[in-house]
Amino acid sequence: MSDNAEILFERRGAIALVTLNRPKALNALTLGMIRLFDPQLRAWDADPEVKAVVIQGAGEKAFCAGGDVVSLYEAGKAARAGSGDGSAIRAFFSGEYILNRLIKRLSKPYVALIDGISMGGGVGLSEHGTHRVVTERTLFAMPETGIGLYPDVGGTYFLPRLPGQTGTWLGLTGERLKAADMLAVGAADAFVPSAKLDDLIADLAAGTPPDEAIAKVKDSAGDAPNAVHRAAVDRCFAFNTVEEIVASLTAEGTEWAAGQLTTLKRVSPTSLKVTLEAIRRGASLDFDGCMVQELRLSIAFLDGVDFYEGIRAALVDKDRNPKWSPADLAEVGPADVARHFAEPTGGDLVFPA
Repeated sequence: MSDNAEILFERRGAIALVTLNRPKALNALTLGMIRLFDPQLRAWDADPEVKAVVIQGAGEKAFCAGGDVVSLYEAGKAARAGSGDGSAIRAFFSGEYILNRLIKRLSKPYVALIDGISMGGGVGLSEHGTHRVVTERTLFAMPETGIGLYPDVGGTYFLPRLPGQTGTWLGLTGERLKAADMLAVGAADAFVPSAKLDDLIADLAAGTPPDEAIAKVKDSAGDAPNAVHRAAVDRCFAFNTVEEIVASLTAEGTEWAAGQLTTLKRVSPTSLKVTLEAIRRGASLDFDGCMVQELRLSIAFLDGVDFYEGIRAALVDKDRNPKWSPADLAEVGPADVARHFAEPTGGDLVFPA
């Protein structure tokens, strides 16, 4: 495989090594990368010579900053203009969720070296693995409500399983966490300084089991800055409507609460309501059920308007001034939320045998 390929696969001793290779695009995940990774991961899972799979991002800035949402934006806009059928949208989301499930169900260790930015699609490539290694450069977030979407790639499964209301808070606000906070809430397993990652890979390649290899190089990530807000998170984000969460934050009256309110007022009202419902439903679904739910949600969002406005404002025109429709929480009714959970025209997600 060419070193210029978007994703690189390598056998190195006892491990299979994956490198996301789009550093200029912060290793954003494309449909082409998904289509290459899925069969390769299945082959490694069946290969007794492969003792573990290790995944990393090229460059020093990002593990994977998310999915290639601009391509989805363009495919959706083309379909609306009558010059495309939108099939790439379903193909991307279906392929991504099936890959997330494959990582979750892998029969051998899957070690994610989350060195740099990990958001959206990058979270799906790391969070479901057995060993999630973070560094001093790690920056984690599920910021989808800010682009008129919701936290997918298994977010509706793992967010409600974080302690207390941490997942609800992260899913609604898109709050960014560094390594210490990720460890504190169970979104990561070990801190390893980035300078020691090559040593870790070499040890894994030599056949050292992941737990033992990581133990040799792990270090302390320091104190978790957000730990002081944990009680307030659980108190304010425990409600089943966004309006009640907003009221609770308002009553809280702290600088921290004011910051959360500012964020919630900036993101898509539709995304907020659908995200909260998806997280609450996800708490009682298994992983496969969440993946089925997420394909429904993703197709529904791309049939709407806020995703296109969110991407326009953030990544196309870059004016950072999205005009959401509806613009207020009060205008997003139960039927608006419910339509996102209906089976899509093309049917539900089907998992390969």
